[in-house]
Amino acid sequence: MPQGPLANRCEGALRRSGAAVSGAFPGPPPSRSVAGVNANPSTPARYDAVIVGGGHNGLVAAAYLARAGRRVLLLERLPRVGGAAVSTRAFPGVDARLSRYSYLVSLLPRKIVQDLGLRLDLRRRRIASYTPTVRDGKPTGLLVDAADPGRTGESFRALTGTDREWEAWQRFYGMTGQVARQVFPTLTEPLPARAELRRRIADDTAWTTLFERPLGETIERTFSDDLVRGIALTDALIGTFTHAHDPSLRQNRCFLYHVIGNGTGDWDVPVGGMGAVTDALAEAALAAGAELRTGCEVTAIATDGHGDAEVTYRHQGGEATAAGRRVLVNAAPATLARLLGEEPGPAPEGAQLKVNLVLRRLPRLRDTGADPREAFAGTFHIAEGYRQLETAYAEAAAGRMPSAPPSEIYCHTLTDPTILGPEAVRQGLQTLTLFGLHMPARLFTDPAAKERALAASLAQLDEVLAEPIADCLAPDATGRPCVEAKTPPDLEREIGLPGGHIFHRDLSFPFATGPVDGPAARWGVATAHPNVLLCGAGAVRGGGVSGIPGHNAARAALEALSG
Repeated sequence: MPQGPLANRCEGALRRSGAAVSGAFPGPPPSRSVAGVNANPSTPARYDAVIVGGGHNGLVAAAYLARAGRRVLLLERLPRVGGAAVSTRAFPGVDARLSRYSYLVSLLPRKIVQDLGLRLDLRRRRIASYTPTVRDGKPTGLLVDAADPGRTGESFRALTGTDREWEAWQRFYGMTGQVARQVFPTLTEPLPARAELRRRIADDTAWTTLFERPLGETIERTFSDDLVRGIALTDALIGTFTHAHDPSLRQNRCFLYHVIGNGTGDWDVPVGGMGAVTDALAEAALAAGAELRTGCEVTAIATDGHGDAEVTYRHQGGEATAAGRRVLVNAAPATLARLLGEEPGPAPEGAQLKVNLVLRRLPRLRDTGADPREAFAGTFHIAEGYRQLETAYAEAAAGRMPSAPPSEIYCHTLTDPTILGPEAVRQGLQTLTLFGLHMPARLFTDPAAKERALAASLAQLDEVLAEPIADCLAPDATGRPCVEAKTPPDLEREIGLPGGHIFHRDLSFPFATGPVDGPAARWGVATAHPNVLLCGAGAVRGGGVSGIPGHNAARAALEALSG
């Protein structure tokens, strides 16, 4: 959660007024905001834009709109802004500010950072990944060193016995890198047509691989080693319950968003934790003159598609209504349907287990040739061989907990120790975050399922350690081990993600699939109502901590308001 002075301003009505700041959306000085809530629901306060939901995308939209001189109100149900992009002291007596729900940043465009003047440090991880395994009865592993291709090539040769897989790896990710450099800039431009994006990529093989045929076909054709195949497939499964040969191409869409971030696909550590991202965005919105109100739960949105839309919300003093020429919804499409009184359609389903741990020390590995400080600094793959991933999917699809749950871990504090207090640093504490795959919401109807999922996931980690992870856990002030697990139902209850789906719904390819009449359609944020826009992960180019839907919704709103 926000730290320091900002935390105090995030209780109740937040406001700052003053001159406009120059940026991508120049305009007149913002209107002065009014503290408190509207006391008379029959005469709602009127805004150019009302933003429903104070997650990072809502804050991005608020900052851009306010910088353009528009009167902006943002309403957040929780007592703090940030949504899933927050830091929390999760364990009593342990001064570690954990990124509780989301961990790394790849998709946040440098353009947004520069436009909004964000004071934000995203630190590159030298080690991309380490994957432990056993070959010929001997513990070993595959290390991908982003800064040393020669070292990575040696690791491939030691694992597979030849250069073939390393050469195939370089060709495959050379192809995805070329696609990333062409596609990523379009995410903050008007939505291209399918044919336009294909022309921009200018590589028919790459287009077919990523946009037309199930990704499993290419992975199996490109790589022969099961472990290498699995590492490549994992980016297609993060937060998405699917498999390598899914004809719907859900896996391709997920893979694309995981490899195109800022044209490189790198996943960076936010210095200070995810709460630092929220702090920077909230500061930008406040500085521009946006009004941020926390503890305000939106209960309904009323619109006839023309004129103002009205947003009704509950707050500590009762109920109020705000009118907006445009309403931007930083919530899932299913949530928007409920607020409009419409049928939400099929419920989305999240598919992950999130686990936060604080350790007294890093565990030793069975692979004695691997340094834990390197192995855990990157993405540490567990039970993510190709066949293991397919088996886990089949078990979960049949309603059974995976017998060997796949997951990946990384240690934030190896790259950024600033999330630890002085005493925690002195004690040598480290954090680990685990993201479990193929853990769909359907598996957690039984309250005891969470403990079973946690135990099974940590048991798979123990399989590659030279000591049980339990022996390395730090105790909290009550003597309990520092382990916290979050299931899809937990994410729905705590931060309002329907079905616990971290992307609000299945991801979309970043091109238009129909007419693009009007600003909202052109920017990929349209709903059935012209004056209500999506500005969250459920937009056409949503998903992840990116700010892209917030940017695009702001652009669409400004075009409409200026028309």
